[in-house]
Amino acid sequence: MKKILEIKNLRKIYHTKKAEILAVDDFSFDLYEGEFISIVGPSGCGKSTILSILSGLLDKSGGKINYDPEIKFGYMLQEDSLFPFRNIIDNCLLGLEIKKENTLENKEYVTNLLNTYGLKDFIYSFPENLSGGMRQRCALIRTLATKPDILLLDEPFSALDYQSRLAVSDDVYKIIKREKKSAIMVTHDLSEAISMSDRVIVLSDRPSHIKNIYNIELSKKSNPIENRKDKEFSKYYELIWKDIDFHV
Repeated sequence: MKKILEIKNLRKIYHTKKAEILAVDDFSFDLYEGEFISIVGPSGCGKSTILSILSGLLDKSGGKINYDPEIKFGYMLQEDSLFPFRNIIDNCLLGLEIKKENTLENKEYVTNLLNTYGLKDFIYSFPENLSGGMRQRCALIRTLATKPDILLLDEPFSALDYQSRLAVSDDVYKIIKREKKSAIMVTHDLSEAISMSDRVIVLSDRPSHIKNIYNIELSKKSNPIENRKDKEFSKYYELIWKDIDFHV
């Protein structure tokens, strides 16, 4: 597999009036084309900080992040953040409008994504008419609209109830794989991480560093719902839970 992202000794320090707070220390890993990685760890350990640095929302305090200049990142937040006064197609075109790339070709690409992934009949509806799962699919399509190579997913299903969360994680996983994207997901849900990922990175408490990286090798790798039934699933869950040694 082709390496598309290299992170070496990443460090982040927050400065307050009273002190410096070391949030992330010596964080290093590589991401490969088509790979799905999850980052788990105790609450407040810096998982979302890492995504914010990769997306350019925060500056790093040290270390190196290497990738081809042509590589694009797409960031999907915890909330779907759909504008209630814009219909679904207009919400999905927002990123393209901001980048001034709202061409006829790109509009057609977004329309095709909506048609393909179950939103064909809701293109001109408003967010209030969509279920929570449909809103998340819309948020993912908005992220895909700018044709990113690497998707950054920050607790993308946390606002959903358990049943919807299972179904939507399955939908999102299938879309990401079908569109041949690489992904880095932050989550508190270990089952979610194991069922969706090729590798799971376990962080320590703050200042966070990598405690362990697990290659998830299931007997019959399939979609996330089926992966939870795999005989190897509980083994990884127990190992990672013990590794975190903290209530996530």
